[in-house]
Formats: sequence, structure tokens, C-alpha cells
Amino acid sequence: MANQSPFFIGLRTVIYAAPDITRAKQWYQDALGIQPYFDEPYYVGFNVGGFELGLDPNAGTGGAGGATAYWAVNNADEALERLLASGATMSNPVSDVGGGIRVAIVTDPFGNRLGIIENPHFDATTSK
Repeated sequence: MANQSPFFIGLRTVIYAAPDITRAKQWYQDALGIQPYFDEPYYVGFNVGGFELGLDPNAGTGGAGGATAYWAVNNADEALERLLASGATMSNPVSDVGGGIRVAIVTDPFGNRLGIIENPHFDATTSK
């Protein structure tokens, strides 16, 4: 195992429920002092120090405290298959949420929500 590449690339995205996405976008722009890199009526994404803070008007109440952490993967289908084979249970299957961005959520054996995200548009190296 020591010579294998890590399966997870790193923490990529935390998504907050934002029923009023216009108001939430403005608040986060002001609070963070930056403009979103992805701005659509169905999702707003900010690149914050190489990580993504996302606002989703349809998120409801995600994980603990209303947020779900998403871990970056190269292939969402393969990652989901691996997680399910490891004992996770399906919460949300892989779906394209726009712009080729693909996400899924599983519940680990301990009851934690674990999100995965395949995002061809997000480059953490450009935030420096």
C-alpha cells in the first residue's frame, strides 16, 4: 500500500444550504471579499484558499450543521462504487449538477455523510 497513490485527492468543497441564493451570494461576497468563480441560479461557488465554498438553494439541510463536505475524486462513478463496496450506503447517486460537475453522497458505516465531487473546472493551484 505504501507505493499506491491516495484514493482521495483532498478536501474540495463544502456546500451550505442557501434558500435565498441571491442574498447568500451577496453576504459571502462581502464576508469573503471575493467574487464567486461559478455563479448560476442553481449554484454559486467561491474559491477560498484552494477549497470551494458552495451555496446551493436546493441543498435543504445537508450534513451536520447544514453542510456536507465533498472530497475531490478523479472519477465519481469509480469512487462511489469503491465507497459502496467498502460498506457505505447510498444517499444520493452520482449526478451531473451542471457544467460537467458530478457529485454523489454516501453515508459511512458510522452515520456520517460523505460527499464526493468530480469538478473539471476547479483548480486549487490557481488560488495562490
